[in-house]
Amino acid sequence: MTPSDAPPASPIWFEHWRTAASTRLGEPVLPSTDEEVWRYSPIAELDLTSWTAPTRDDGSGVPAGALAVLDTIDDPAAVVVVRNGFVVHHEMSAVWADRGVYVGPIVDAPETATPQELLGSVAADGPDVFATINDVTVIDPLLVWVPAGVSVDQPIVIIDWIDADDVIVAPRLIVRLGANAEAKVLEWHGSDDVAAFVTSLVELDLAHAARLGFGSVQQRGPRIWQVASQVSRVAADATLDSAQVALGADYGRTRTDCRLVGRGATGNLRAVYFGVGRQTLDFRTFQQHAAPDTTSNLLFKGVVDDHSKSVYTGLIKVEKDARGTNAYQTNRNIKLSEHAWAESVPNLEIETNDVRCSHASTVGPIDEEQRFYLESRGVRTDVAERLIVAGFFDEVLEEFPVPGVVPLIASAIEDRLDRRSEA
Repeated sequence: MTPSDAPPASPIWFEHWRTAASTRLGEPVLPSTDEEVWRYSPIAELDLTSWTAPTRDDGSGVPAGALAVLDTIDDPAAVVVVRNGFVVHHEMSAVWADRGVYVGPIVDAPETATPQELLGSVAADGPDVFATINDVTVIDPLLVWVPAGVSVDQPIVIIDWIDADDVIVAPRLIVRLGANAEAKVLEWHGSDDVAAFVTSLVELDLAHAARLGFGSVQQRGPRIWQVASQVSRVAADATLDSAQVALGADYGRTRTDCRLVGRGATGNLRAVYFGVGRQTLDFRTFQQHAAPDTTSNLLFKGVVDDHSKSVYTGLIKVEKDARGTNAYQTNRNIKLSEHAWAESVPNLEIETNDVRCSHASTVGPIDEEQRFYLESRGVRTDVAERLIVAGFFDEVLEEFPVPGVVPLIASAIEDRLDRRSEA
């Protein structure tokens, strides 16, 4: 691998693109809890004027926390580390570069990757005002480009790290897979114990019969607000396997839009989350079926402890031309504390016949029968609870697209359970 740490130049097209975004944004009007997709959120507490833009002086080199993540991954195809919004490390396997794969700042992408056409193409309308704020404030947007017919069998790793105080950071990632291409991508969001506001946007674009495994881990510090969006466009016979892990942030929100736009497209959406203290973890999902014979399967599983809160609202929308749709939506929540709170609101909107759709949600304490079974075999109560929670998450973690980091995720979950046992 050949590392590159030089800062990218901004081509004219990118500056024009960002200027146009600034014109669209104008004076930003933040949403309110009167809007369904923001109900139960603390959005009224956000003051955008509290945050300033980061500078390159805020840090260079790869942070220690990012190195700890990289140490768990053997032989990646590519690595990009972003620190406080700026790319500080970029390396790419020559094997994959020779096959036309590109991973790095979009402003450095070859013309064959059509960077000008890709930036903003999947999230063209923007899921909300924060996507437009991302357009305006992003510094080094990243591109993963896999040409048609290329199957990358090593993980592509993107680490976004924040260690500057009182900054607004706008991570941006575009993943484009050509027809019959395949890749697995890890996006890890971490930080030191700093205060920051993050507006993150991921665009996933899968051409015909492409296959993408996309794993996202949010483990920000306890003084960070993060409002993230993941928007995907899945073409005919393509498959997206997406898995999210949310453990960090004071307020951590992810909106997930999966648009199945070609016959036979599939979107598998999974997530695990664990709230402690006074965290709020917020998820809004949209499974949009716009073509016949498409399939989506959503499974989000969460645990809330102490005074933490979780919010899940989801919508399966089946459009009139999407006959033969199979769509499933499940949200399960465990409350470890009587003071914790979880809201779960699944929804269906169906505009055609000949479909199979279902949704289900549960909120409750640990299953008493499972706990009694373990205790009756001599397992202490605190250990029984740990085993039940670990097993609850296993269903998702066993399918995580980049398995090398699963022990790191499991360790973070165990740390939360350890803290509970010691309380």
